[in-house]
Amino acid sequence: MSKSLVERRLIEVSNELKRLREDLHVANEQLAHFADEAEDARLRALVSETAGADREHRDAERHASSMIKHRDDLTAKILKLEQSQDDLLDRLTAES
Repeated sequence: MSKSLVERRLIEVSNELKRLREDLHVANEQLAHFADEAEDARLRALVSETAGADREHRDAERHASSMIKHRDDLTAKILKLEQSQDDLLDRLTAES
């Protein structure tokens, strides 16, 4: 792979990493919100012991679980791109 191609790919990976890290920050904030909501719904379900409150609790738990999965997916993508970036940097320094 030519040096210019490696440099261009490094820029692309860097931009994608920046975007994914911003997405991860947002996902973490949303997860905190959904986790708080799920905990509140759990407590309401315990106190009220109604079917509606149980349903709200399950829904809130589903939202929190979905956000955990989304956050974990973003983290995995970031780790993969960081490895790709390291490989590209190794290629760049090997060619110098």
